[in-house]
Amino acid sequence: MGYHAGDYDVIVIGAGHAGCEAALAAARMGCETLLITINLDMVAFMPCNPSIGGPAKGHVVREIDALGGEMGRNIDKTFIQMRMLNTGKGPAVHALRAQADKFLYQHMMKETIELQENLELRQGMVEELIIENGECRGVITKTGAAYRAKTVVLTTGTYLRGKVIMGELMYESGPNNQQPSIKLSENLRELGFDLVRFKTGTPPRVLRESIDFSKTEIQPGDEKPKYFSYETTKETAAQEEQLPCWLTYTSSETHQIINDNLHRAPMFSGQIEGTGPRYCPSIEDKIVRFHDKPKHQIFLEPEGRHTSEYYVQGLSTSMPEDVQLKMLRSISGLENVRMMRTGYAIEYDAVVPTQLWPTLETKLVPNLFTAGQINGTSGYEEAAGQGIVAGINAARKVQGKEPVVIDRSQGYIGVLIDDLVTKGTNEPYRLLTSRAEYRLLLRNDNADLRLTPLGYEIGLIKEERYQRFLAKKEAIAQELARLAGVKIRPDEEVQQLLAEAGTAPLQNSVDAVTLLRRPEITYEQLDALCPPEESVSDEVKEQVEIQVKYSGYIEKQLLQVERLKKMEKKRIPEDIDYNAIHGIATEAKQKLAEIRPLSVGQASRISGVTPADISILLVYLEHYNKVVASRA
Repeated sequence: MGYHAGDYDVIVIGAGHAGCEAALAAARMGCETLLITINLDMVAFMPCNPSIGGPAKGHVVREIDALGGEMGRNIDKTFIQMRMLNTGKGPAVHALRAQADKFLYQHMMKETIELQENLELRQGMVEELIIENGECRGVITKTGAAYRAKTVVLTTGTYLRGKVIMGELMYESGPNNQQPSIKLSENLRELGFDLVRFKTGTPPRVLRESIDFSKTEIQPGDEKPKYFSYETTKETAAQEEQLPCWLTYTSSETHQIINDNLHRAPMFSGQIEGTGPRYCPSIEDKIVRFHDKPKHQIFLEPEGRHTSEYYVQGLSTSMPEDVQLKMLRSISGLENVRMMRTGYAIEYDAVVPTQLWPTLETKLVPNLFTAGQINGTSGYEEAAGQGIVAGINAARKVQGKEPVVIDRSQGYIGVLIDDLVTKGTNEPYRLLTSRAEYRLLLRNDNADLRLTPLGYEIGLIKEERYQRFLAKKEAIAQELARLAGVKIRPDEEVQQLLAEAGTAPLQNSVDAVTLLRRPEITYEQLDALCPPEESVSDEVKEQVEIQVKYSGYIEKQLLQVERLKKMEKKRIPEDIDYNAIHGIATEAKQKLAEIRPLSVGQASRISGVTPADISILLVYLEHYNKVVASRA
């Protein structure tokens, strides 16, 4: 059993993006927390793209921040470029994305963890879980140290039985040539967990001085950058000038090189057994699947201010090293490029996520939680979103409090976790805006309005920040009320402004809210006609404009949410025997028994469970509840 090395409330295994959020959340909630990881130099490491955010992912970072997490604050301090994407589309798909100084990002996150009260950071290889009476009670490391805890959070990323693949070359490894975790994977199998084999990949890195940027298109950051964290100000954000990224394209020669070498591509020669991410495919997979496309975008992204390494976004590959160099040199601007690191694929074990409750506690082993890529997801942001939820629930279990479950209408984090535990995934799961049925409610701009009250209730949002939030909420309500009470008359100035904006003239007086509903009219134009007595902040203006312009759609989605909540409130007893329910299809019985949904709402989202099955389940539950009530 090894020697007794310490007692904790919560132990978090792995200090990637999920582990950092889980450990910080538990410690900030007052739990004595141990964060243990294979290598302290890899805390919050970015093994793949040096960026945070993007469509749906940026929303998650904002939600983590609204709950009191760290990722948003950390990227705001360490970004080298910030861009708001999709600004030509509606607010539901606006998404913030930052290029990170990946080394500074690591350094700042590690420092935050080291200075956090109630949190101890240790280097060690966890090889076994301590199980007593069927419950997880701690961990044992390779050196024989036994750390005991009331709850354990497993965030092992791509390290479980990790195997790196480059062409014909294969070897056991974690990302970036780190040690893989072999025995912990074996231990999970012994405990009865169903594991799957997944794959992800990364592109080569190249030397800045060997790139001909004159043959590429510059991609600058926003002139006035927005921030991920609601706490970040101009003074606390990264101060240095932004660095540009550069756009180029693959050529017909690139595609020919790949096609000529497909027999050496592990993906097509059968050497890769793991399933890769459909929404982030390797370049060889793209060329085969989209063979009619003459070229593919390639972004050249700096990895930091104090390095010459550039990340070749869009060229993820597991081709042999010699083929990778030929591919690179066939791309415009990279004709004489020098490759610093070879791209590779990595295979790893993941837990089938339908083995988890929506709290991210495992059904098989109480007190054991899992978060991040071990749950079959891809991406730093998806990992961090799960991490904060697992950390919160591990801490609340220790404290004897009710768990926290974010539902699908509250946040993308809720969509992500519900998809995983209800539907499972047969490939590395990537969050997309299209996965959220209430995406007009789950916008980048309103994450604080959705989740700050919950963060405050949990204890992760401090009083001062909460009071600022309440003041903002009040300011929005006041401005909406003011505009509703302001009458705009069809005088000469108004008609001229409307003509310049390309919208119809007024026939009669209208209130300012009615005028703002017109697509062509902005808050700024309205401001010129009826300025407020006191200045209104930019974020209040933004909320007022969006809430007015999209009020009809928002109200429709809110009605849908109310209907959903009725289904979510219909709880399903944990001891229910689905085989005793006559009329439900056999496949539905099997799925329901396997996933054990907590509510009728969750049951309705299980693939293979039909509306007819749900109707029968509702009738059965009504009878079941009457029987239970009569016995009471």
